[in-house]
Amino acid sequence: MALKRDDKKNNNVLSRQIEQKYHPDSVLPKNPCVLSRDKLIVIGSSTGGTEALNKIFAELPKGLPPIVVVQHIPKLFSASLVARLNAHSQIDIFEVNAKTQLQSDCAYVANGDVHVVVSCEGGKYYASPLEANRVSRHRPSVDVLFRSANNASGKNALAIILTGMGDDGMIGMKELFDNGAYTIAQDEASCVVFGMPKKAIEIGAVREILPLQKIAQRIVDYAHNRIRNTGKKEPELQTQNESKQESD
Repeated sequence: MALKRDDKKNNNVLSRQIEQKYHPDSVLPKNPCVLSRDKLIVIGSSTGGTEALNKIFAELPKGLPPIVVVQHIPKLFSASLVARLNAHSQIDIFEVNAKTQLQSDCAYVANGDVHVVVSCEGGKYYASPLEANRVSRHRPSVDVLFRSANNASGKNALAIILTGMGDDGMIGMKELFDNGAYTIAQDEASCVVFGMPKKAIEIGAVREILPLQKIAQRIVDYAHNRIRNTGKKEPELQTQNESKQESD
């Protein structure tokens, strides 16, 4: 009987640890960037995200800023995901297993068991693995990536939240939005699970809602300065004539 009571006690402790929901503050201080810096793209996804990422990366051309990705996936499968994405993309895709300087025309995917954080040092962006507790019940966490992107890049970033269950990414995306970054959520119709995008939309962290098939082109628009950031209003695409007039 004593053994059963001890087992029950241990199970209760484990249950509380699993249910505990940590805020990004628990692993990374909030320090929003207010400087003008190079462009940076960050993407967060969960359930259905492996297929969504594959469709997006398969359509991306070269000529893009660096991209950093968090996909909720077990460590056992993250390397194979990276290999699959890389095989179908024109840009080079890597798993983040050590501190790495980010390069244009490259994407960097979090290891399946650690957070990934972006920093800016000497005008260069870096992605680093971070071993810490789960945030928003996940490791890697989209909130941690987005918080770090806001600290390193701020208004210069493009943040995209894709299909997934729960609300991971909501906090970090709102911080990016409030700091002037351009934020996009995948629409309900094209999501496998409309959880993470819905939560971000509900708290007012999203400037544009797009079907999956339009997200790759929007990344290209951002890279080539064809997105007009209109604050909280519906964003607009600049026409080629408008772009030429502004540059004259």
